[in-house]
Amino acid sequence: MDKWEDFEKTLNITTEEEEEIQLEMNIIRATIEARKNAKLSQEELSKKTGIKQPSIARIEKGTHSPTANTLIKILYPMGYTIEVVPLKNKRHKLNQDKYKNLDF
Repeated sequence: MDKWEDFEKTLNITTEEEEEIQLEMNIIRATIEARKNAKLSQEELSKKTGIKQPSIARIEKGTHSPTANTLIKILYPMGYTIEVVPLKNKRHKLNQDKYKNLDF
């Protein structure tokens, strides 16, 4: 396996899983951008949030998936929140069947 494409095929990631990964990456990128816009280091953000700096680093590297609660704890002191908005991507219709039977 010399190419990423060859390796990627061995992962057997579905289109839906790929979209979910991309969504999480976008959320993490936006969180990093918010921190940088606030001119905060990870250590300074740690002091404001009570979340340890190494945990913030793992989230920003993408090696740890944050919970919604953790994201709120990170974003709120910087003046941000999480908002649920409709997807603009037509492909999200593929995921609707996956989640339609969930009871909340």
